[in-house]
Amino acid sequence: MLETTEFALLRRIAVEQSTNRAPSLVAAVVRDGRIAWSGARGTVDGTAPDEDTQYRLGSITKSIVAAQVLRLRDEGLLDLNDAVDKHVPGTALGSLTVAQLLAHTSGITAESPGQWWERTEGGDWAALASALPAEEVRLRPGSRFHYSNAGYGVLGELIARLRGQSWLDVLRAEILQPLGMSRTTPRPEGRHASGWAVHPFADVVLPEPEHDAGAMAPAGQLWSTARDLARWVAFVGGDTGEVLHPDTVAEMREMATVDDGDTWTAGYGLGLQVLRHQGRRLAGHTGSMPGFLAAGIVDAATGTGALALTNSTSGVAILGVTLDLISIADDYEPRLPPEWQPTEVDPELLALTGLWHWGPAPHHLRILPGGWLSLAPTSGAGRASRFRPAGDGTWIGLDGYYAGETLRACRAADGTPTHLDLATFIFTRTPYDPAAPVPGGVDPDGWRS
Repeated sequence: MLETTEFALLRRIAVEQSTNRAPSLVAAVVRDGRIAWSGARGTVDGTAPDEDTQYRLGSITKSIVAAQVLRLRDEGLLDLNDAVDKHVPGTALGSLTVAQLLAHTSGITAESPGQWWERTEGGDWAALASALPAEEVRLRPGSRFHYSNAGYGVLGELIARLRGQSWLDVLRAEILQPLGMSRTTPRPEGRHASGWAVHPFADVVLPEPEHDAGAMAPAGQLWSTARDLARWVAFVGGDTGEVLHPDTVAEMREMATVDDGDTWTAGYGLGLQVLRHQGRRLAGHTGSMPGFLAAGIVDAATGTGALALTNSTSGVAILGVTLDLISIADDYEPRLPPEWQPTEVDPELLALTGLWHWGPAPHHLRILPGGWLSLAPTSGAGRASRFRPAGDGTWIGLDGYYAGETLRACRAADGTPTHLDLATFIFTRTPYDPAAPVPGGVDPDGWRS
């Protein structure tokens, strides 16, 4: 990036590391699926950390676990509305759904009962399941957002049951290795930062413990590097390789539940945190474990993402750093839009474009890349949606009021489009065309003064 951009980015992390006394801090900006800039402050064993220095990811682990659950869904091995008991029978949580666990709306207790799992050696699945009786469902399932580490312990077991091997082996084979994330491991390997707690009133540090969390490991076990985490940030932004279809990751980024109900700036999708910040819609995840803080966030609309890793228990505004890096990168070096070029369009599809009316309300239908369609009111206000070809001559709504609904183009015998049928709404070339099957019919006397 430009020298002025790089200095602004470096200054942001330098101020954070110095002001909030982080033993070390490494950060990066991600563009086009790779690191466009990286920087570090502080030291690890006497030298500056780099893109290959491991830190604990904490709850960023959850987003990788969630991606694996969506792989299973896309393969038809589960439905997000399935009850947990269908795949992990015998627990007291069996009526909760997979989607509720993914989005933290199950109402299940935030932490596994007993000693704090992040600072104690973990037990096996049987121990966790027995510690989660029905009374550990604290809130009515589906009623609100309630972050639950314990819920992701359950999802880890679900993955293991459906694949017949540990959740970690599944993630390694089906997500980490295909994405080239070879330095993402359950325990520290090679050069890594030690976790520290910084004294609140003196410039001294205390070592934090590190251990195997057992059945709770899917909630926050993984260690990784800036280079590997950059690949994951790109994945969340839509550069998914062969691991998941981009539409599935877009589904993960959709807001499923709002965290701060009064302001609507933060919420959760299917395993991803969703944020609204300075007019942007962002997705990713933060992580916190004793001795470590982490964040990886991306703006899927611009493709710019950022990450930050530090080995301090608290004090560092890790999410704020990451958001600021995205803003600095895009403010100093905004992305240029791709050059427009004409493309080939199916003549039958071209015949659908133009003006259509729902009742008296005019709409424009446009062709988007890939044979997608856009149907939106000419006024710019109202129900607008994009539609993706279904492969059978129809289109499926992707967003807005018509998300999931089917759009059909109805034609005369000679192939001329006569009207559009969308979720029982009839769109006609002229307002209330009497030749079209307008619900309720059209008054035979027509328009009048």
